[in-house]
Formats: sequence, structure tokens, C-alpha cells
Amino acid sequence: MKVPFVDLSAQYEPIKTEVTAKISEIIKNGDFILGEDLRQFESEFASYIGVKHGVGVASGTDALYLALLACGIKSGDEVITVANTFIATAIAISQTGAKPALVDIDPKTHAIDTKKIIQCITKYTKAIIPVHLCGRPAPLAEINEIARKHNLYVIEDAAQAHGALLPDNKKVGSNSGLACFSFYPAKNLGAYGDGGMVVTNDSELAEKVRLLRNYGQKIKNQHSIMGFNSRLDNLHAAVLRIKLKYLDKWNNQRRENAKVYKELFGNTPPVIVPNPDKGDHIYHLYAVLAEKRDKLAEFLKNKGIATGIHYPIPIHLQECYKSLGYRQGDFPVTEHYATHTLSLPMYPELSRDQIKWVADSIKEFYQNGI
Repeated sequence: MKVPFVDLSAQYEPIKTEVTAKISEIIKNGDFILGEDLRQFESEFASYIGVKHGVGVASGTDALYLALLACGIKSGDEVITVANTFIATAIAISQTGAKPALVDIDPKTHAIDTKKIIQCITKYTKAIIPVHLCGRPAPLAEINEIARKHNLYVIEDAAQAHGALLPDNKKVGSNSGLACFSFYPAKNLGAYGDGGMVVTNDSELAEKVRLLRNYGQKIKNQHSIMGFNSRLDNLHAAVLRIKLKYLDKWNNQRRENAKVYKELFGNTPPVIVPNPDKGDHIYHLYAVLAEKRDKLAEFLKNKGIATGIHYPIPIHLQECYKSLGYRQGDFPVTEHYATHTLSLPMYPELSRDQIKWVADSIKEFYQNGI
């Protein structure tokens, strides 16, 4: 049995009539840049998250970068984030001239360790970027409290957490200064190319991001600041408007698939499975911790099962961040996670038979001592 890691064609099939009709309409009207569907999607996604403003940009990385710039982050500043994240989180900080100040993750939740945040704050610290890794919310209540005490911005990296709920039942992205989403095609809410959005309740910050994304102009040819070309294309926004209507359904299907995984693995699973004890998880990735991870991945590949590794080299051990001065052993929880994590197939259309094939194959690997 073949089990792909993600199957975007299966998602497209039931919505293709809506999508193709909408794309044809936009092409006919020639409405490609900063068009009506973008304005509508910005409003609809902001309302979905529970905030006043949404600003569509070219990618999730740009969303982080422009959010940082809007907060005034610059050379000489420090921004705290986790070593266990996709490199874009750190790159966005570095692009402003600021220094990524890295901390370890909590061994139970694999989210940023709030105790480590406090230890990392200096007179140069200006912001915290918590990462909602795999679709599981970071402990925002604690993070926001730390930020209030130290007068810091909180900019959520919500690239993998579209629709995830906090313990107070509010959505990720609704409780901090700004939050940044990616609409990369494989995300729970994905475009047909790159895209991103900054959401916020702060009208002033939202306006700054709008200026920054469009050459610093509010009125054509009148540039109040030096900005960039980072706009979410109208075609992508139109597709995302259609997909947004299905997002909660798709997230619930992912949650159900996670329950099936857990049920099939049993009470003593051969791998450590995600086990959120509070809040929510929308399983953008179903990441387990596995002994002999690389051999297991190869075994599953030979069984027709695709897997992923997110992320095998932590930020502090990347060649491009040698200048930060971190060494192996500085973040032991992150380093253990990086060498043991394996992302199993996870998407809404995944069948029980496919999940069973994955679970049975993993059991076979360990039972046979491969």
C-alpha cells in the first residue's frame, strides 16, 4: 500500500469546480494585484482568527520579517525564539539586523521553555517569537505575561497552526501583539504557491505592515517609508477564501486521524506520539519520537510509506549561524528532538487503512529488531 506524506490532489478534487471557476473569473477580470479577493480574504481570515486586521504578504517568512520591522526591531536588538524551528524564524530576525537569542524547548510539549525565556532576557531584548510547532500551541499565557513584565513584543510564528485553539478556546494568533501565518501549499490552509499573512488588533502596526509590503506607499507614487514588494497575489487569496470555508472540517479530520494513530499504537507504543494535555493540536505534522529514526524512515520508505524529518539540524548547529557562538550540547532537549523526530503521513483525507498500514509497519520494525 502506498501512503504519501501529504496528498494535495485529494484535497483539490472536491473543491476543483469552485477553484477553477474563481481562477477563470480573476483572469477574465485581470484583477491580480491587491485586488478584491485579497481584501475579502484579509477580512475573512482576520475574523476567523478573532482580530481586527489581516495583511496579506508574499510568504510566511516575509510575514515574520515585516512584523519585526513594524515593531521597530533593528540592528543591536535581540529577539528570543527557539532553536527547534524552521530556519525562516531565525532568518527573519537576522534580516532586520537583530540577533536571534535561542532557547531550548520543553521536553513534554516541545514548545518553547518559558523558564529559559526569562533566563535569556537582556537589556537588548525587544521581542519574543514563540513557535506553534506542528500545529500545537505554545504556552502563550505565560509568554505574554513575561512580555508584559519586560515590555517586549510577542510575535507568534503560527505558520503551522491555522485554526489551533488556546486553552481559553481563542484561536492562535488572537492573543498577542502580532501573529504570522504561512500559506505554503502543504499547510493546513495552503495556497497554490507561496503566501503569508500578519494578523493583529493593533491598527498602527497593521498600517505599518501594509506600507512595508507595498513599497512604502499608501497612495500610488507617494512613498512615506522605504518598503518592499511583498504582496499576497489575488489568485492565491481567492483560492484561500474557498479553502477557509473547509478549514475547521479539515482540522477536525486531522484530529480524528491522530486519534486513530494513537488507538492503533496502543497503550505502549513503540514510538512516543503527540499527547497534548491542554489546549489544542491541529496536527499540521504528526511528529513522533523514534529510536533508530533514520533506519525506521528507510524501512517505511521500502513499505511505500513516505515520512518527513522536521528539523534534523537545529538552528544553533546550522553553518550559517556559527557566528552566534552556540555549540553542540547547549540545547540538549532540542538536539534529542532533532535526532529522534519523524513526521508520519498526516492529511485530512488519510484513510484508516492507510494509518493502520503505517502503524503496523512501525510495530513490525521494532518487533523484528531491525
